[in-house]
Amino acid sequence: MPTGAAAQPESLASQDFAVGPGGAQIVVSGVRQAYRGDFAISEIPQSIDVIASETLAENSIIRLNDALDLNASVARQNTLGGLWDSFAIRGFAGDENIPTGYLVNGFNGGRGFGGERDTAGIARIEVLKGPAAALLGRGEPGGTVNLVTKQAQIGDTFGTAGVQFGSFHRLRSEADVNISITEGLSVRLIGYAEDGDTFRDTVDEYRWGFLPSIGVAIGPDTRLTYDLEKTRVEVPFDRGIVVLNGDFDTVPRDRYLGEPGDGDHVARAEGHSLRLQHDFGNSWSLLLGGSIRDTLLTGTSSDPELAVSRQPIFTDGRSLSRQRRSRVYDSQQVVVRGEVSGEFSTGGLIHRILIGADHDEFDNLQDFRRVRPPSVGNNPSDEAAYVIDILDPVYGRFPLPTPLPQNNRLDQQSSTGFFVQDQIELTDRLQVRLGARYDDFTLRTENYLTDVDSERSDSRVSPQFGVVYEISPAFSLYAAYGEGFRANIGTDVTGRIFDPEVSKSMEAGAKLTLLDGALTGIFTLYQLDKNNVLASDINNPGFSVAIGEARSRGVELDLDGRLPGDVDVLLSYAYVDAESRSSVLDPNFSFVIEPGDPLINIPDHTFNMQASKTFQLGGREAKLGGGVQYVGKRLGATGTDFFLPDHTLARLFGEVELLEGVTLFGTIANLFDADWYANSYSQLWVQPGAPRTATLGFRAGF
Repeated sequence: MPTGAAAQPESLASQDFAVGPGGAQIVVSGVRQAYRGDFAISEIPQSIDVIASETLAENSIIRLNDALDLNASVARQNTLGGLWDSFAIRGFAGDENIPTGYLVNGFNGGRGFGGERDTAGIARIEVLKGPAAALLGRGEPGGTVNLVTKQAQIGDTFGTAGVQFGSFHRLRSEADVNISITEGLSVRLIGYAEDGDTFRDTVDEYRWGFLPSIGVAIGPDTRLTYDLEKTRVEVPFDRGIVVLNGDFDTVPRDRYLGEPGDGDHVARAEGHSLRLQHDFGNSWSLLLGGSIRDTLLTGTSSDPELAVSRQPIFTDGRSLSRQRRSRVYDSQQVVVRGEVSGEFSTGGLIHRILIGADHDEFDNLQDFRRVRPPSVGNNPSDEAAYVIDILDPVYGRFPLPTPLPQNNRLDQQSSTGFFVQDQIELTDRLQVRLGARYDDFTLRTENYLTDVDSERSDSRVSPQFGVVYEISPAFSLYAAYGEGFRANIGTDVTGRIFDPEVSKSMEAGAKLTLLDGALTGIFTLYQLDKNNVLASDINNPGFSVAIGEARSRGVELDLDGRLPGDVDVLLSYAYVDAESRSSVLDPNFSFVIEPGDPLINIPDHTFNMQASKTFQLGGREAKLGGGVQYVGKRLGATGTDFFLPDHTLARLFGEVELLEGVTLFGTIANLFDADWYANSYSQLWVQPGAPRTATLGFRAGF
């Protein structure tokens, strides 16, 4: 499929119907997306970018964090040693102590501890940017990500299977089979398994997943869909490398500074969702759904000590003292929702209305333990300081210290929301969107170590306004304003629950549709402001500190589609100016933040572009393409002057049909073997990016 055409569908409602003789509707076969209504992209006063599964496949992208690199508005954040997804949209990342939240088919699905999300089973990734909180609620003002999964297709049987061989002895197999059992019942079975080393010394990885879907057509207008998620990840905890005095060659990028004897961290996830869709006719429909997701992360690690007073490496340049840590992170999330959408007219005006409600319960248990090295001033032995020589590491040199209780806390969040949206067609060219959401939440924290229980409740109405004006079929202008409201989960080290995060967002832009719809684009200007922003408390892992107000403003350009000559292109550029707007002295004197200080891991300029062309080779279809990504310098540690350097990465990809239904494909990432750094928490916790990496595979379908 053409990358551009697949990546930017005109409608995001996912309404596909089987059609009988004379055009009569037979059965609902597609699945609508929640909070969406029935709108073409050009009608929505919002910036939306869509990354299709075809784009992921041709780049051999198998991790969500890697997929989001294709959109310049998304920046990588601290991933807890590669064990969860963490990213910022338009400069705002949310709570650093839990994974970044995202939606799966409209359900909150990203806050647990199930490991990095695999792209298997994803039909498309929607990057929903801007002030949409009036409907979605509880999200970051910069936007959110919605993963649309591959659903069982009613009345059809097809399948694909493939195998990949990659650098560092990586082997991956994947299958996707849709089976039509009866005219109204289909089952889709998706699974993957992956095993291999990584570019990091002594660090290997094993993961598997089973993602089936069942679709049932209950009559011609009703569909029931069930999805299961069952995944497991096993990988050693890895804090990356150290950078002393700004020298990023302090150690090689493959040097592991943990302890192999700690074994793997294991992340497990199990999720169930059930959705009912009914079309009443005359443009009215009903969506009901519920989901439950359990995750568990367990393991032990040896992490570099961050406190200068306990760290001898700042004296001799090679002796790295470490903490030994253990984690049991257990979460459960339950979500139910319902909405009605439809269309009616009043006084010559056309209204498209969306009304709904949702309820979300999230239980987050963190049992965190650690043992720290003593103060350097006490002249401890290497064993007492649990030292590793970064220039000549010897693993297993000392007995493994036993971590002691540090934080054992249960956070329970309960949220209920009601939302309404009305998009009014005032003329053939002018549409206005009015919306509001009411949120009510209760957050309770039980600290099992201090026996201190805390509770907080709050509520708020978040309005939304948007306007779209079509100058011509190929060009339209839009503007939007919205307010957001999100509970800050957890407490500071004293047990105090933080005030909720409140935000205001404004954006304006232009949308283009060129070459008879083959090429689409959007240009956006925005500004986001929010209060009660949190940052991680460096001296107290698992706790946060309030850093007050923050602001992000910037410019975006996204182009997607097909040029003359059948060249598929994808281009994304973002300029982001994200900074603190408050003066903060951390209570533990860990750092000082001044107004104007940049936010951590947010580059000022980001650019991604790729192009590909399909052609005939020996009578068979083939494709060849390439891309380039630029990421500007970023602050590497809050309240410091430590910055990660900018980097430019190039990639190549291609495929050729060997036999009918059998394809050979290959990719080369980081073509010129550049040194780059994905994210950082401090100069002693820097995550290096992968060197040149190749993938070769076969894919067969029927």
